Amino acid sequence: MALKSTIYKANLSIADIDHNYYAEHALTLARHPSETDERMMIRMAAVAMQAWKLQSVCDGDGTLSFGAGLSDPDEPDVWLRDFTGRARLWVEVGHPDERALAKASSKADEVVVYCFQASSPIWWDGVKNKVTRLDRLSVYSIAAEQSLALAKLAQRSMNHQITIQDGALMLNGEGQMCSIEPVAWKVPVGA
Repeated sequence: MALKSTIYKANLSIADIDHNYYAEHALTLARHPSETDERMMIRMAAVAMQAWKLQSVCDGDGTLSFGAGLSDPDEPDVWLRDFTGRARLWVEVGHPDERALAKASSKADEVVVYCFQASSPIWWDGVKNKVTRLDRLSVYSIAAEQSLALAKLAQRSMNHQITIQDGALMLNGEGQMCSIEPVAWKVPVGA
């Protein structure tokens, strides 16, 4: 008998000062049986950090949603599609291999990776020379202690206020606070 995903609900009140984006987002996160709270919460944070592109890339006429991720390797963890269905943004969480990143780059206008475990530097050393030609790829590292602190805030029903300023995300909810500061390992030239 196959295990079913666990459903989490999150209401995010996002104040992205860096990009002048302020909005409410009601999310449903299906946590795959093999997914950890840490990875699921990084997916949620990725939505918050990329939500401003709904306005700047799609002029408010797009959909920012979770892909099948772990269930389907041909879909991202998060993506932004415009009203025509065109993939404007493809977000991966974790340590995808270079073939998956090349494939994602051929399917979307922009690809962003958020890696978050203590083993991330080892993964990056193994792929960085292989992905230099991917000019639409951004890679960000989140310190393991920050992602673990974020994981502790996972609940089946969540209400979070998120402030993004100077590239850092501060999450406040359920009487607890957490901050993550993604470090850019690769950004497109001119970005």
